[in-house]
Amino acid sequence: MMTTAQLGDVAWLKGGDVARLLEVLGRNGEEARVVGGAVRNALLHRPVIEIDVATTAVPEEVMRRVVAAGWKAVPTGIDHGTVTVVIDSRPFEVTTLREDVETFGRKARVRFGRDWRADAERRDFTINALSISADGDVFDYVGGLDDIARHRVRFIGDPARRIAEDYLRILRFFRFHAHFAHGAPDAVGLQACIRARAGLDTLSRERVRMELLKLVAAPEAASTLAVMAESGLLGPVLGGVAYVASLAKIAEIETALGLGADPVRRLGALGVMVKEDAERLSERLRLSNAESARLMALEGWRRVSPSLGEQSAQALLYRLGAHSFADRVLLAWSRAGSGTEDIAWRDLALLPQHWAPPAFPLKSADLIRRGLHPGPALGAALQAAEDAWIAADFPSDGAAIEAIAERAAERFRS
Repeated sequence: MMTTAQLGDVAWLKGGDVARLLEVLGRNGEEARVVGGAVRNALLHRPVIEIDVATTAVPEEVMRRVVAAGWKAVPTGIDHGTVTVVIDSRPFEVTTLREDVETFGRKARVRFGRDWRADAERRDFTINALSISADGDVFDYVGGLDDIARHRVRFIGDPARRIAEDYLRILRFFRFHAHFAHGAPDAVGLQACIRARAGLDTLSRERVRMELLKLVAAPEAASTLAVMAESGLLGPVLGGVAYVASLAKIAEIETALGLGADPVRRLGALGVMVKEDAERLSERLRLSNAESARLMALEGWRRVSPSLGEQSAQALLYRLGAHSFADRVLLAWSRAGSGTEDIAWRDLALLPQHWAPPAFPLKSADLIRRGLHPGPALGAALQAAEDAWIAADFPSDGAAIEAIAERAAERFRS
């Protein structure tokens, strides 16, 4: 049974690029609607960032109409009915209505059609299968409106079948629950995920990384990850022990400090206790070099506390940089047993907002002028000079800097 509703005044739907696109694609016997996450977020009063469109027009007709309108059409997935339409530098993904004839992971053999119900029923979750017309009518073929009202994430149809089509839907089930649901996960969906957990081993590391980083940044990440851990689903994803309590505490600290949810920092709280954990996660999730470096920099978190003192804290901030400094401090705080109101921890965590590390004032040329030659000795002397400058509390006066340079050059001059 189809259910309809009327969405109130939605600025992005009633005017501008979206309205123009729907009008172009929906004329002369065709129909076009906004589908998926944009509709869900609008109903939940969440920010709408990406807007996807479905249409009865076949891909070739979509491209013809788009080009005739003076826009750019990019056949990003034309075999599966998807064309990216670029209007004034803004991309919209437009997909022809379709049915999956055969599915296998991310791949599928599809048949284009004109049946909105069939298109909705091939999607993953009920809250993602809603569509909205240009005049604001919301169409629901799978019970998504009720699940939106109940803040519940449910698979469409048979959960086992949906999961077998793409095992990444196990992680997506928990990710969407952490972002949009309240309370315990849907019991039927949870049991299906547990039964199909072996399928997680078939997924590419890049896809798992993408879903996990989105999940850990969600508002209900801690409670959702706790369910995953209790269900035996989190350990296989991380390849090691999960420290859910540490992630929960770091999320509280971020909120208390007015910081945004940082997915890499939260991943570190969830999975890193020692250096080997960071190495394993970097390899297992195929993290970027920058992400891997941040996890590796968490080593030494046990030595961080407000007892460091101002000079040592500033030296640590200088060496790590603001991002990794905050990561290490917040991780240490999350495992110290101190509350979010602890003033000493708060002052330490907020040090980057109050003190900017100065630039090291010496260069290789300063030591070459003092008789050193390019090579290992020069590099060692420059490092020794920087260490001395930090230990001296970052002096800026010329005489102190000259003295540091002279001592370093004399030590390594052959």
